Amino acid sequence: MNITERMIHMTQQQYIDESEQVLLHTYTRYQIVLDHGEGAYLYDTDGKKYLDFVAGIAVHALGHGNRELADALKQQLDRLVHVSNLYYTVPLLEAAKKATKAAQMDRVFFTNSGAEAIEGAVKSALKYAYTVKGGTDYEVIAMNHSFHGRTLGALSVTGNEKYRAPFAAFCGAVKFAEFNDLESVRSLLTDKTCAIILEPVQGEGGIYPASQAFLEGVRKLCDENGILLIFDEIQCGMGRTGAMFTWQRFGVKPDIMAAAKALGCGIPVGAFFMTEKVAGKSLTAGDHGSTYAGNPLATTAVSTVLDIYERNHIIDHVNEVAPYLEKKLQELSEQFECIETHRGIGLMQGLVFKKPVADIVKQAIQNGLLLATAGTNIIRFVPPLIITKEQIDEMADKLAAAIKACQ
Repeated sequence: MNITERMIHMTQQQYIDESEQVLLHTYTRYQIVLDHGEGAYLYDTDGKKYLDFVAGIAVHALGHGNRELADALKQQLDRLVHVSNLYYTVPLLEAAKKATKAAQMDRVFFTNSGAEAIEGAVKSALKYAYTVKGGTDYEVIAMNHSFHGRTLGALSVTGNEKYRAPFAAFCGAVKFAEFNDLESVRSLLTDKTCAIILEPVQGEGGIYPASQAFLEGVRKLCDENGILLIFDEIQCGMGRTGAMFTWQRFGVKPDIMAAAKALGCGIPVGAFFMTEKVAGKSLTAGDHGSTYAGNPLATTAVSTVLDIYERNHIIDHVNEVAPYLEKKLQELSEQFECIETHRGIGLMQGLVFKKPVADIVKQAIQNGLLLATAGTNIIRFVPPLIITKEQIDEMADKLAAAIKACQ
């Protein structure tokens, strides 16, 4: 019996036990082995069905197994997967035109991940300052409780001590302000500040939306002081908050923006965008690069995803069902004493509990519902953007049962 044949006959526990023998222990995985998905549902290797309100952590905006996306990728696999950025390709051009139009930005660099997009965004801001002002000893202001990724550059602007502490010596000249506190940002400004980076909605930090006044105030500070504004829309972008990118909802445009997650709907791809003003005085040939980034397969995904968004009116659907999700979460918060409040925008919502939620999330899995957390006491809701009101009802029923079982 070969390895493939043997694995077909393995139990879920055998899959888990053998995985733990060969994988680095960098994740605390739930004790299920997922096998395939369809729409808003996932199935494990035993055939059990789960309603997915995680969506690969806001990745699968179009749900699992989207046939149009799969067919486009299969066709591209037969044509061309990789040639390096020494050459142009048709999918690269198509993706770039559609993505810059959707982002309302002028230039784009495709990456392999969200963390790489943040690396490129910050690097671009530093190069801009070097070109415009000269010198190299510049500072970046980021936000406490932010999350931008785990590579060293992205980690340097992540305002969570838990992630930064072991690597702090390499985290650079970054200062941390309080999110939604304009005076906190203002107090950190110096003539060395070259950029301010923030998430319009903090995800990992607890599902905290920025206020209109805060975003407008930060934009004004940047304009008055010759500072670049960087938005991280890796999680909150691509329609999740009811606009293609959240800044468009607020009407506060960044100079540089990072995106990923739903940009490829499961294919690893990210991007950082910038205005022409920044591009003209920032990265030039030799300043930045990536072997795999912008390859034909990834950019086919981007191009196809954006086509589906437009044709299927995905953002209109978000704006239709999001108020219903908010209504059901409000009902749950009123029903259970252990829930303190709920907050969020669009299909990026959080329930704040008065106690840790790990047991509730595990019980929800038993009930056939997949949920993510944001910190120890917040359940994060980032379902596929194609989610229906009936599936929201199903989620609410299964979550209510899980909460009752854990009281």
